Amino acid sequence: MKRAHSTAFSPCNATGAAQLHAQPNGRRALRSAPSKSTGELKRQPPLEEYYSALLDALGPQHWWPGETQFEVIVGAILTQNTSWSNVERAMANLRAARLLTASAVSRAPLNELEGLIRSSGYFRQKARKLKAFCAFLREEYGGSLRRMFATPTVPLREKLLGVFGIGPETADSILLYAGQHGVFVVDAYTKRMLARHGWVDEKAGYEEVRSMVEGHFPGDVARFNEFHALIVNTGKQFCRTREPLCQECPLGPHLEEGR
Repeated sequence: MKRAHSTAFSPCNATGAAQLHAQPNGRRALRSAPSKSTGELKRQPPLEEYYSALLDALGPQHWWPGETQFEVIVGAILTQNTSWSNVERAMANLRAARLLTASAVSRAPLNELEGLIRSSGYFRQKARKLKAFCAFLREEYGGSLRRMFATPTVPLREKLLGVFGIGPETADSILLYAGQHGVFVVDAYTKRMLARHGWVDEKAGYEEVRSMVEGHFPGDVARFNEFHALIVNTGKQFCRTREPLCQECPLGPHLEEGR
């Protein structure tokens, strides 16, 4: 999986006020009102149809790889600006060294941690990011992921965005995949797909895209999980940066709808 991260932002910014929606499991899902910066609300994409078309063509994706919540969090941090194959090697090294718990990462010497995750790229920064998250978990929640994920979505998201090295995409990956909170993860593939289909500008902000998707499936953790994974798979196979395979893509029939 590839990711492109941006800097931290407030969930209540110029794109619209954040709203809370109840989920079946009792959590509070984060949703932002659609952007009205252009004066009128733009016609919305048929995301239900997109989701069904991708699921029918590609099948369930079984995301996110990881045996524990903490492993998912480590993967979300390590996958910044690199491929998942590089992350897998780093994760294997951490597992072999018994460094896939928050307490173990906290105790490990920084240079040892750097060496183990070297394959993930930017390994010095990422080692510091792992240490920073573990310190945050210890100071805010006594080292308990259960306590952390029991925190309502909006305040927890704001806290995560205040941790060194955690931007919007990483925070939402942690919330959705490790904590089962109702947020949608936006990445470069999502923006590219929606821009090519004419639903957002190529320079659309993270919150604008997130609001668009969450507005269709408010609080639907399972749908957010599967849809994001399907979009990543589609981006890799069909909606490529150069020479996209639009005629072969499951979403090819929808290409002109937003234009």
